[in-house]
Amino acid sequence: MLLLLLLLLVSMSFGKIFYAKWDDAVSPIMLEYIKRNIAKAEKENGTLFILELNTPGGLETSMRQIIQEFQKTPLPVVVYVYPPGGRAASAGAIITASADIAAMAPGTNIGAAHPVQVSGEKMEEAVKEKALQDMLAFVRSIAKEKGRNSEVLEKMVKESISLTPDEALREGVIDLIAVDRADLLKKLDGRKVKKHGREIVITTSGVPVVDVQESIRESFLKIITNPTVAYMLLLIGFYGIFFELYNPGAIIPGAVGIVSLLLGLYGLGIIGINWLGLLLILAGLLLLVLELITPTFGGLAIAGMVALAIGSLVLISPDSPYGDIPLSVIATMVFATTFFFLVAGRLGLKAQKRKKITGSEGLIGEEGEAIMDFKNGKGKVFIKGEIWNSISKDDIKKGDRVLVEEVKGLTLYVKKL
Repeated sequence: MLLLLLLLLVSMSFGKIFYAKWDDAVSPIMLEYIKRNIAKAEKENGTLFILELNTPGGLETSMRQIIQEFQKTPLPVVVYVYPPGGRAASAGAIITASADIAAMAPGTNIGAAHPVQVSGEKMEEAVKEKALQDMLAFVRSIAKEKGRNSEVLEKMVKESISLTPDEALREGVIDLIAVDRADLLKKLDGRKVKKHGREIVITTSGVPVVDVQESIRESFLKIITNPTVAYMLLLIGFYGIFFELYNPGAIIPGAVGIVSLLLGLYGLGIIGINWLGLLLILAGLLLLVLELITPTFGGLAIAGMVALAIGSLVLISPDSPYGDIPLSVIATMVFATTFFFLVAGRLGLKAQKRKKITGSEGLIGEEGEAIMDFKNGKGKVFIKGEIWNSISKDDIKKGDRVLVEEVKGLTLYVKKL
């Protein structure tokens, strides 16, 4: 019992190392993850925050806010580019350089931080130059604060160069190379960093490591910001809404459609899209609906397919750090959408236009026989085995054939045949 108490006291005196992992684009979700776990580390006696990073880059706004979180926390921050084959590209390279200690695993790379327009829309030269100069000033500031090679960091931004771990270490971009987590912790032990005007000696030997996990919300948001998932949610949303409009009262398709559409738009909004692509998709769907309502023997359908395919292809920039939509997915969804609107939708319209055969409305258009002379426009008719009160503007005699034009309650409005 005494031994356990001593171990607890020793553990409390050394604190904890908080170890986070991020293997995705730099985004508002990553910012939320970093912010939440740094706060958790500060609250729970953390002495060191390590971020294991593998990213193709992402949003500049999220990158800057993440770096601000690194700067605000009193804890030393380590960014470790891992696993082998991973990378810290674009915004990830600058995040790595902004850490108190930057580390890489063999087989990784860092760099290619030239600013790009994620939406795929072309930037004006003046705007592009302004964004470039702003980023260059930002990396110079980071280099000066963290004692890194500003010239190489500027080349990452200006010339999109990328470095191996050995090159990054030699050029003063990172502080160490570690083959795995155990090696990293061993090499961090005893290192000194300066932060907020004080010198901190990092201790890792014998200090417990807390692996921090993504929250359910963060995991869910990562799923819907996958370009393929967001694109499919967008189209499924249109399916559901269309089905609800043509079958009022079904409720479930409409609810699923609205939720899917909103989730898809949210995901695409974070990813960054080419608005021309979205407008082409909407135009394609509209043309398919018009073909369904006013058949043009395939003309509008072909135009709709082409617009839908082109819109899907240009929806997300090929330079997007989130990746793009596979051609196989685009082809499948374009053909599935066309089939849905032209086949399933047409069957639905035919079903709606088909004459009703049940209930009082099923009597409209039916023929019957007058069983008495009509007086003052009123009489009785025999239709489908039943006798009905009827009203007519015609002079109807017993035995005349009549046709039902309208049904109101239990009264038929008929005309003489």
